[in-house]
Amino acid sequence: MAPREPWERVWIDAETYASDVHSLINCTECHAGQSVDDMETAHDGLIERPAVDAIETCGECHPDVAPDSMGSLHTDLAGYDAAIYARSSPDLHDEIEYMESYHCNNCHATCGDCHVSQPNSVGGGLLDGHVFVETPPMSGTCTACHGSRVQNEYYGLNEGYPSDVHFRERMSCVACHTGEEMHGEDMETVAHRYDGEAEPSCIGCHEDQVGVGSGIEQHEIHGTETISCQGCHSVAYTNCVNCHVERNDEGIPFYSIEEHSVGFYLGRNPLRSAERPYEYVTLRHVPIDIDSFSYYGASLLPNFDSRPTWVYSTPHNIQRITPQNQACENCHTNDSIWLTSDAVVEEEWAANAPVMVDGAPPLPEGYTPAGEADADEAPASGGDDFWGGGASTPTQPASDSFWGEDTSSPTPAPSDSDSFWGSSDEAPTQPPSEATPEAGSDFWGS
Repeated sequence: MAPREPWERVWIDAETYASDVHSLINCTECHAGQSVDDMETAHDGLIERPAVDAIETCGECHPDVAPDSMGSLHTDLAGYDAAIYARSSPDLHDEIEYMESYHCNNCHATCGDCHVSQPNSVGGGLLDGHVFVETPPMSGTCTACHGSRVQNEYYGLNEGYPSDVHFRERMSCVACHTGEEMHGEDMETVAHRYDGEAEPSCIGCHEDQVGVGSGIEQHEIHGTETISCQGCHSVAYTNCVNCHVERNDEGIPFYSIEEHSVGFYLGRNPLRSAERPYEYVTLRHVPIDIDSFSYYGASLLPNFDSRPTWVYSTPHNIQRITPQNQACENCHTNDSIWLTSDAVVEEEWAANAPVMVDGAPPLPEGYTPAGEADADEAPASGGDDFWGGGASTPTQPASDSFWGEDTSSPTPAPSDSDSFWGSSDEAPTQPPSEATPEAGSDFWGS
């Protein structure tokens, strides 16, 4: 994201804002303070970041959205609590909540964090002169919080790997993640992002290409319960190790991650259910460590082994053609892409026993490996078309207007509030021409 001067982050475009219906609301309705001329008195009790309570701030005019949003994972900490509490114990929850008050609460969004300003994680500041943006720009909001994993995978910023095929089709986050989903509408309060029905779901757009009856050989063989879509259509993604949270001498909270790497691993599905029936799925390592919260107290995670550190994952780097789906032996008998004990540190074997495998599954009976088949029958290697249909694979945002910002200038370009892409122009429908990166010899990061 382009750097912005401090004044640009707080500058209110009075002329443009006057045309926004929200300008009819007094500033003090959201920010408190005093409606007086004296500057010092006016700022008395000022709230920089209006309350998380959407009903209190926005519910009067948006009763169809605000109540449901209070149960959205964008608002509460249910997802974190579900994982951390399982590793902790009820008598330690107060200490956990105290830790979260410094390291977690500010990461969860208010309405304004998406529709008025950028998240604090990228320095905050108004999106567009305090104009309320109906559909927030992807680079200014979504990937600001979901950057280290989702952004790098989706944009193709992990070296040697292409951008997601949906990115190359100019699909924004909201093409799959609808406003109803992100606001939590028509949903009961969920304790984890993988609770309930899969939203979004690959089958929502690819119903005719999935499972038996699709006419696609690999899909016919594997059906819909053997392996998740990502298991065949993802490439390598980021895995992080050992996050620790602390505060410095001035009391300012910070965190550190020991290391991260790019790799691809399949293992047993830890969340197998009617909604997610797959036996095998892509697994990503989360950076939890038994001493992650030791700054706030010894042994805050006494039940650390109660859940895996390699978790169900849906990487945002989908490709039609991947190394593992080009030939049966690229997945079957190929231990390097499976979560065996060799891929897991010994201290985490107990925690990950439910998801680890002894090795890759054997080849189907009667299958002839590609190297032994007749030349006319050998499976296609992919060649120059490895990443799928010859589509270009940009590794950087394609244009300034596409991402809702001008990367050549510290001043962000004005955006149309009705346009996700930050421009009144229509988003381009064809990807720019750019060379396809080649996969290295160490493709799987092993």
